[in-house]
Formats: sequence, structure tokens, C-alpha cells
Amino acid sequence: MTGYTKDHEWIAAGAGEATVGISHYAQDQLGDVVFVELPQVGKKLKKGDVAAVVESVKAASEVYSPITGEVIAVNDTLTGDPALVNRSPEADGWFMRLRVSDPKELDGLMDEAAYKSFVDTI
Repeated sequence: MTGYTKDHEWIAAGAGEATVGISHYAQDQLGDVVFVELPQVGKKLKKGDVAAVVESVKAASEVYSPITGEVIAVNDTLTGDPALVNRSPEADGWFMRLRVSDPKELDGLMDEAAYKSFVDTI
């Protein structure tokens, strides 16, 4: 199951775990990403908590946790190659993996079609 938030994070969930990153739209708005600050493995996040920071040539932006969970992995590749977020935002440019605390929180996410409609109104 893949879902999106109004803050432009995507989440791919299954088997009690979820991978989180920013959408293609978000990376496009940021421009060339030059730095990514990732959370620590083991950090417990509540839905809506600041999980990471992305800096680009245009701006800095916070990445929020779309669900409550514990960080079980981070994409260390982004430290040495932050532009991977621009090249592959919804695949190789993922930020973190979470152990899902409350699967019901996934129900509040937009599917791809709803997210596209949301972005079209911006």
C-alpha cells in the first residue's frame, strides 16, 4: 500500500513496516537537493513529528513522519549523494523505514489519484 500526505511525503507500507520519502512534486518544488539530515535509527516518531530535513539550492524543508513508529533504518546513501532525492524521489531516494505502531493511521493517507488531484489544486 502506497499513500501520500498533504505535506508531500509518500509512504509504502506492508508487513508492519513502512518506507518514507518525499514525493516527486516535493523534490521538484525544492530544486537541487544539496543536503539531507536523517533521523537516528531507534528514534520514536509520532505522526506529524519532524523526521528529517532537506536542504536545496532554493530552500530548506522539514520532512514529517506520516505515521507513528520507530525508525528501523535510514537511507545512508543520501548523506553522500543527496541529489538521489531528485533523481529517484519515490524509489531509491527514500529517507527512512519505520516499524508501524498504529496501522489504522495508514487509512488517512491519500492514494496516488487523490494526491495528484490535491497537487493539481496547488
